[in-house]
Amino acid sequence: MDTLEARVSYEFFKQLLLLLLLMAPLPPSSSEFTVVMPDSSALVDAPQTGFSDSARTDPAEQRAVYEIMEATGNGWATSIPDVCRGRWHGIECMPDTNDVYHVVSLSFGALSDDTAFPTCDPARSSLSPALLALPHLRSLFFYRCFTGSPQPVPAFLGRLGPTLRSLVLRENANTGPIPAELGNLTSLRVLDLHGNHLSSSVPPSLQLLRNLQLLDLSHNQLYGPVPELNLPSLTVMDLSRNLLHGRIPTSFGRWDSLVKMDLSRNRFSGSIPDSLCDLQNLVLLDLSHNRLAGPLPRSLGGLRSLTALILTGNPMSSAMIPKDAFAGLAALNTLILSNMGLQGSIPESIGELGSLRVLHLDGNKLNGSIPKSFQKLQKLTELRVNDNQLMGPIPIGREMLWKMGKKLRLYNNSGLCYDMSYGRYEGIESMSGISYCETESKDAASARSHTTKHYLSSTSRDGGHGRPSSLSSSGAARKLHLAQEELVDLIAPLLVSLLVFL
Repeated sequence: MDTLEARVSYEFFKQLLLLLLLMAPLPPSSSEFTVVMPDSSALVDAPQTGFSDSARTDPAEQRAVYEIMEATGNGWATSIPDVCRGRWHGIECMPDTNDVYHVVSLSFGALSDDTAFPTCDPARSSLSPALLALPHLRSLFFYRCFTGSPQPVPAFLGRLGPTLRSLVLRENANTGPIPAELGNLTSLRVLDLHGNHLSSSVPPSLQLLRNLQLLDLSHNQLYGPVPELNLPSLTVMDLSRNLLHGRIPTSFGRWDSLVKMDLSRNRFSGSIPDSLCDLQNLVLLDLSHNRLAGPLPRSLGGLRSLTALILTGNPMSSAMIPKDAFAGLAALNTLILSNMGLQGSIPESIGELGSLRVLHLDGNKLNGSIPKSFQKLQKLTELRVNDNQLMGPIPIGREMLWKMGKKLRLYNNSGLCYDMSYGRYEGIESMSGISYCETESKDAASARSHTTKHYLSSTSRDGGHGRPSSLSSSGAARKLHLAQEELVDLIAPLLVSLLVFL
């Protein structure tokens, strides 16, 4: 995982963890994917620290659990006389007011060595219709259970009843369509079908899931346009890595609770809907690697909570970046606009994004100079403007260069260079792909009367691959002398400090 993906993943899971904590008033579930919610049934919604001597599991539910466990290759469960009293990691039960225990959660699959629900026999596991005999079921979780025997998502899951809050079928190699019957689960908060081989359109029946808070259909083979949906409670939506096409529905901009929207790596076309800019709580917006056309919405600044905006790989070849497109994005720390064919100059307003840490503008047709306002980006740790048509001195001081190191990429431009007035920085040509500016101040020139010719410019590279050519022998001598001067600059303050304390 590269730096950007790690940072985006961290921000997303931080928000998701907060969401789950707010959603679950019961004791924490044993799975990050499983959310168990209270309902208005006769169950006693309180932590159970012990069992009544007379309480027993509902007999019909006990038989159903035996069948479900047998269908997943866990026949050992039949040796347990009472599945709620002798419960295992992966089954949760709650009593009713008559001291009868009911199954409310079933989970299968080893998430890690520390979190292992009953594993499935991949060669013969299946989802048993006996699930329908669990009328109080709130959470159903299967992880990597059917990989050896791929099968469709059964339509009978749509009859699990009004108590179900969380349905997770994750990385199970499920095939075929998303059953339209899932729209009957009107109390559902979490629907996670990530990482399967589902191949259908997104069913319009999902419109009925008005209480849904997390929808993850990513990493499948879904195709076709996405229907207009009205999911007012949705907080996380991930449709990434599918074959979805058509325009992004404008209804997505009406989900005021949305924190994350990831539509990356599909085939969406048209322009970015202005309605998306009304999502005041949105933290991450990833529309990368689609076929979206320009121009960029001028109202992007309305996304006040946005921390990551990723649009890379969309062919906006005739678009320019509006001067005020990002004004107001005070929380933004990641802005990725790579390989979009953007033209014109870099707006000064980007330099006003004081929280910015990662900025990628590489692989476009941007010209002019890097704005002087970039001097204000004191938190910047990664900057890519390579493969453009930029020229002139970079407005970045020596300390910032040192902090970014090889995460600063400037090569393959018309004539970017480093201004020595910011202080000498040996090795910049190999680190970022540019050399010193040709014109230096008179003071700098007189201070280095030994100076030989400057390093090669950024447009003269070995083989045209963005790497500077090797230095001449006189250049090597200059390099050694500058290194000696750097050493003196480093040691002198230490000696002064020592004398003060003595």
